[in-house]
Amino acid sequence: MNQTVSVKLAFGVVIFSVLSSLVIASIIAAAGTVQPNEHSQNTYNYIALFVGQGFMIVPLLLFLISRKEPIIDSLRLKFISAPIFISAICISIGLIPIVDEMDRILSFIFGTEKELAQLTDILIIDYSLIGLLLSTTIVVLAPLGEEILFRGFLQKKLEESWQDITRAVLVTSLFFAFIHMNPIWIIQIYLLGVILGYLAWKTGSIVTSLVLHSLNNGAALILTNYSDSINPYYLWNNHVSPLILFLAICSLSFGFYNLNKSTEV
Repeated sequence: MNQTVSVKLAFGVVIFSVLSSLVIASIIAAAGTVQPNEHSQNTYNYIALFVGQGFMIVPLLLFLISRKEPIIDSLRLKFISAPIFISAICISIGLIPIVDEMDRILSFIFGTEKELAQLTDILIIDYSLIGLLLSTTIVVLAPLGEEILFRGFLQKKLEESWQDITRAVLVTSLFFAFIHMNPIWIIQIYLLGVILGYLAWKTGSIVTSLVLHSLNNGAALILTNYSDSINPYYLWNNHVSPLILFLAICSLSFGFYNLNKSTEV
């Protein structure tokens, strides 16, 4: 298979996987529209989100199995050392408040505070079943599926085909951002994608990028649902506290320092 076809095929598999998950989710959500009350309709919507995210990697796995390719190696599914895992945790802890502050600054600049608030409404947990479905989807299924699909498969294929790590990371991150179809968060998603791509390449494993992705999503869930308890300590004039940002920069710096040290040959 030549280089061009290989790259096109990789993009095609990713697009087909994403579209398949959207179709499955849409069918389930459509079934919910005939339910007698809003409570039942919302439940169907969250079930649709849960199943759709879980189904995302199925076409990819079937594709790899049909070609008899080693799934573990093809998707960067390998264990990492304890120091690298700690580095990923520190990077995640540092990056979360910085990305949050970036959200606040950009929403102020572009006047999208209202739209941003509406987007976070989907993260609000109002009863136990929704909480279970939403938490599992946002913190586990979505990060796992997206990291396997984008950093594990697509970026790895582009790295091998192009022999250009920077180009592969940037293009994958751009595609990752556009797939989310969210113009309000596209800059943040793209920058996050670059860091996720760097971590996966640097460590040769999507475990590091999965840690960051899961913790980032989990933090968004917690900040949305427990803002009244957290904000007095976390915010200052509706922005992330300077002290929190300082500690975040320290954690981020230590994480990258320790990561580079731990991955030295």
